[in-house]
Amino acid sequence: MTRLVSVLVPCRNERAHIEAFCADVLRQQLPAGWALEVLVADGRSDDGTAELLQRLAAADARLRVIDNPARIVPAGLNRALEQARGEVLVRMDVHTRYAPDYVARCLEALATSGADNVGGPWRAEGETPMQRAVAAVFQSRWLAGGARSRQLDYDGPVDTVYLGCWPRRTFERFGGFDEALARNQDDEHNLRIVKGGGRVWQSSAIRSAYRPRGSLRALYRQYLQYGYWKPFVMRKHGQPAALRHLVPGAFVLALAGSVAALPFGAPAALPAVLAGAYAAAVLAASLAIAARAGWGLWWRLPGVIAAYHFGYGIGSLWGWFDVLRGAAAGRERFARLTR
Repeated sequence: MTRLVSVLVPCRNERAHIEAFCADVLRQQLPAGWALEVLVADGRSDDGTAELLQRLAAADARLRVIDNPARIVPAGLNRALEQARGEVLVRMDVHTRYAPDYVARCLEALATSGADNVGGPWRAEGETPMQRAVAAVFQSRWLAGGARSRQLDYDGPVDTVYLGCWPRRTFERFGGFDEALARNQDDEHNLRIVKGGGRVWQSSAIRSAYRPRGSLRALYRQYLQYGYWKPFVMRKHGQPAALRHLVPGAFVLALAGSVAALPFGAPAALPAVLAGAYAAAVLAASLAIAARAGWGLWWRLPGVIAAYHFGYGIGSLWGWFDVLRGAAAGRERFARLTR
């Protein structure tokens, strides 16, 4: 009897990337006895993506297009999940490239670990010089803060994992994705699993490569959104997924507070000391990253590091403001596409 694995793909306005992605996923080499279906939840694309998807689906019966009127990732995942027929569900992202045995390795990790969610390390690889700089910082411990999900050789339990692969029983036990969270819905779902007594597992044999943002503006906006939605996750569960998520916001608050306190007699040197210490740390981190990733990138790295930190920090403070004032839902502006 053939067993079915369903691939869930949220998508909106990806005309330039969707064809290569579909070819990638439809080439997956599955173990004997397994078959594949791919459900792309299109969020009412208006750039030609929807029409191209319909043509691709007409050419390959394994591909199905699902309507996602809410246009955000968690809603797309849930709409695809509702129509998926597989006993195993795998999430894929359009801006990621996958090893030919990606799904097979996911199935293997599920079988050997017995976990409720498995995935591979979050590897970033850039094509343009700016993307390569963004990827180099992304992969560095200076940004990751010790997150095991970015340790490429780590195998074992994690608090969250890139993308994910679940047996259907995981969703029956823990539910689907929270549609109130335009971002961080994957972290929240993994936190829900772990708090509920389940396990999230990383296997270094599951290989993929994520294409990061290609400009400082897009990177800043992306992490502004990630930071903004994190307090909503914390409010829901009464705890952060990890303390490292609090650090950028605390630094931005300290820096802004030291400036705001100047008219009230605070030491004039305090903002300069904080900014200088941060600049020195960023320069040291940039040199360390450039030594590993290539000296041609070094002059881009300080701006990339700052975009990551200040985007996330300012976003998280904005999110905390809305959470503490009792906002029932996040602001729509923090749910818009950032590419």
